[in-house]
Amino acid sequence: MTVTHLAIVMPAYNEAEGIRGFIDEIRDHVAPLAERVSFFIADDRSTDETAHVFDDTSDVEVQTQPANRGHGPTALAAYRLGLASDADLIVHVDGDGQFLGTDFVRVIRAIESTSADVVHGVRGGRTDPWYRQALTACVGLLIAAASGRRIPDVNTPLRAYRPAALRALVDAVPVDASVPHVHFSLAEARADFIVRYVSVTSIPRRGESQSGTMWGRAASLRLPPKRLRQFAITALRETWTLSLRPSAPLRSVRRPVPVD
Repeated sequence: MTVTHLAIVMPAYNEAEGIRGFIDEIRDHVAPLAERVSFFIADDRSTDETAHVFDDTSDVEVQTQPANRGHGPTALAAYRLGLASDADLIVHVDGDGQFLGTDFVRVIRAIESTSADVVHGVRGGRTDPWYRQALTACVGLLIAAASGRRIPDVNTPLRAYRPAALRALVDAVPVDASVPHVHFSLAEARADFIVRYVSVTSIPRRGESQSGTMWGRAASLRLPPKRLRQFAITALRETWTLSLRPSAPLRSVRRPVPVD
């Protein structure tokens, strides 16, 4: 696979402190892999300067969302920006910069060198609070039981997609979904998408303030905050409604037939 146009898409909320350095690092590593690299940021109505950090940068497009809606809807908006760009490969990552530029190269090469529809970056060495890691593990067990196979790091935000595969998933998930990556992972498993997994390094969020993270910093919170507990309940209900119940709409997702 030759990458003519690579789109890097990311949701962001109050990431002005670290997002420019993160994108510079990604660009430095992936530029040799594609003829053209574009960055698309869906800004979730940040209260800092996130929306204006790239006013002087030609390869970064920032779309401010009509309302602050949270990570899931903003991630879906970022994916739609990538699909609208007609890129032939789309890589998603969160704007908090918890990955290394070198791992983007590994993820992209993994999808270039195989017939995979998607490559997931499986996080190692996570520095998130214990309760976030525990929530991810519990969701992983639930999805494994529903899909009949274990999916490593079911909610990872670092993913590379071929456009046809991504469009089938994005079109099936409501625009206000809270946990689109959970739905994606389950649909991929059920519909026999070709998925490859690459081990990547998880690093602390870039930036010193707490304003860019929904749940607080690891050092300051020992117990799950109320907002996270409420989110977990909402996410479980949504997963049941959209993906798990017998008549769930995402059960109808089918892998697109590759075009030779």
